[in-house]
Amino acid sequence: MKGIFSKTVYLLIIVIALLGKINSPSALLLGFVFVLIFNNPFKSYSHKAIHYFLKISVIGLGFGMFLKETLTASKDGFGLTIFSILLTVSLGLLFTRLLKIDLKLGHLITSGTAICGGSAIAAISPVIKAKSNIISIALGIVFLFNSIALFVFPAIGHLLNLTQQQFGLWCAVAIHDTSSVVGAAIGYGDEALKIATTVKLSRTLWIIPLSMFSMFLFKTKGERIKIPYFIILFVLAIIINSYHIIPEPATHKIVLMAKRLLIVTLFIVGSTISIKDLKSSGIKPILLAFTLWIFISFFSLMYILN
Repeated sequence: MKGIFSKTVYLLIIVIALLGKINSPSALLLGFVFVLIFNNPFKSYSHKAIHYFLKISVIGLGFGMFLKETLTASKDGFGLTIFSILLTVSLGLLFTRLLKIDLKLGHLITSGTAICGGSAIAAISPVIKAKSNIISIALGIVFLFNSIALFVFPAIGHLLNLTQQQFGLWCAVAIHDTSSVVGAAIGYGDEALKIATTVKLSRTLWIIPLSMFSMFLFKTKGERIKIPYFIILFVLAIIINSYHIIPEPATHKIVLMAKRLLIVTLFIVGSTISIKDLKSSGIKPILLAFTLWIFISFFSLMYILN
């Protein structure tokens, strides 16, 4: 009986989110509170749902962007992207050894922080042949700091009077997961959302060289590197919108539904955060993730402001 009730509540929250009655932070918080009260009734499907819903949402957001603006945003964020990834990966390798953390766990946390959270962890884990418990811990820790960022970043942005462009760029670099990047930017403004999405997706392409580096680091061979092909569909959506191939009212509806699906995704993300996994990991992996997150947040903010 309890199982049926929890499933009903879970699905009801998703329906309410699709109707646009919940904002990004509330969705994430609801997911986290839900899993504290009930067990996630769709745990075996949650990560797959996040994987597909996030990609569909991002592609949908492309129908609200224009090619010229997108290229400008990508160009503006290119230098910062390279510096932040190189510095974060270098520091991650150093602190993993200093803190004597399992090398694979430390590398997954570093990869998730440096590039794009859960997507990077999912791509790198088969390359280094990480075990499922290590993957779960890395995802849990990265999602934890994503959740905090979703609440903290907009507040800091308003406190420092960051422009839409500055905030979008900061989100794209300093928040790990694409879902939380877009979730934080949605409430800040349309311009911030466009910049954050574009720069974050260009950053996602760095999964490929990082996967190759991971193969070399862990001396693994014969593993397939996951290429984020959905970015091609995102670019195609931007081209379609730029040349007005689809009527404007239709693209507006697509973007609206993409935003709502993203909020559903954030609720599911919140419902996958496991306190049990976080406790079992100990303090050191959390300390590693926190240190890297603070570094990349402060470094990127100073870079943008100066």
